[in-house]
Amino acid sequence: MLVLGMLKRVVSGTTQSKAFGCWKLALPLRFLGSAPCRIPAEDSFHSTSFSEAEPPRVFITGGLGQLGAGLAGLLRRRFGKDNVILSDIKKPPAHVLHSGPFIYADILDYKKLREIVVNHRITWLFHYSALLSAVGEANVALARDVNITGLHNILDVAAEFNVRLFVPSTIGAFGATSPRNPAPDLCIQRPRTIYGVSKVHAELMGEYYHSRYGLDFRCLRYPGIISADSQPGGGTTDYAVQIFHDAAKKGTFECNLKASTRLPMMYISDCLRATLEVMEAPAERLSMRTYNISAMSFTPEELAQAILKHIPDFQITYCVDPLRQAIAESWPMKLDDSNARMDWGWKHDFDLPQLVATMLTFHGASTRFAQAN
Repeated sequence: MLVLGMLKRVVSGTTQSKAFGCWKLALPLRFLGSAPCRIPAEDSFHSTSFSEAEPPRVFITGGLGQLGAGLAGLLRRRFGKDNVILSDIKKPPAHVLHSGPFIYADILDYKKLREIVVNHRITWLFHYSALLSAVGEANVALARDVNITGLHNILDVAAEFNVRLFVPSTIGAFGATSPRNPAPDLCIQRPRTIYGVSKVHAELMGEYYHSRYGLDFRCLRYPGIISADSQPGGGTTDYAVQIFHDAAKKGTFECNLKASTRLPMMYISDCLRATLEVMEAPAERLSMRTYNISAMSFTPEELAQAILKHIPDFQITYCVDPLRQAIAESWPMKLDDSNARMDWGWKHDFDLPQLVATMLTFHGASTRFAQAN
């Protein structure tokens, strides 16, 4: 009878803690005790951490990469300069420093990340810090730290403070056994690079945190991104950026991929707009947490032919890099982005002719197209 009485008291205490308390194991152990009592995941499925009547307070990691400064500019025009904080571990150029708030932030410093989110009242977080495909293969240990350990820090901070989180993924998240033409949103993913593996990991961890902790996680699989005002960052698709620099300056380009290598691509303004649109989309319109987006698909030979229409004496040669070629051949030739177009209205603006004209105009190349118009 004594044992039975003790059991009754234990059961009674457990029931009371369910009714009036909260489960301490609802969050990762590293921030137990510092987080407020959380609503169970199924009740906070569509929760946000800010009033829709107020602009979000935005924090961007890896802000000096190909996309960070451009995204900051877009968000500052929409939400106000002081509401968007750019960060990196490198010294910013003067034009970036003077364009809006910039701070030093190392994503491997978990305590510092928490301080930033608290002190600046962050409600949206864009996590761009990563080592890209070819660079990651040259330094796997560093890529593992930045792309995986850094991601874990970001996920935990975002979940603790109920921050809406965007993490970009990539065509590198697919592998040789994935469908290539086109690759759907849901299919086999078996990448063979640390970059690709880390991006699959990010997709799955984000979806897990969404279902387990109610984190508002959103992710887009980017194709190769082409931008005029940035230097190539070590990615396999970066030939499609370098070719415009060389065409405008030298009239020649040596490509490290085979002429027939087809990959999906997108101009940066479409990419940044898609990122903002998916972050602003009502949660009830999102049928998934990770979407493909696409705009065009071409080969180096097709890109060169499009440039020749503007620079008649342009010449391209090929010196294939086996590492990059192997990576490219494991990636999709085209992405199926029908779910993004259906769910939240994604639509690209730039096709190949518009891309080429825009890039060459930016680089000051004298073209027959410009003269004719």
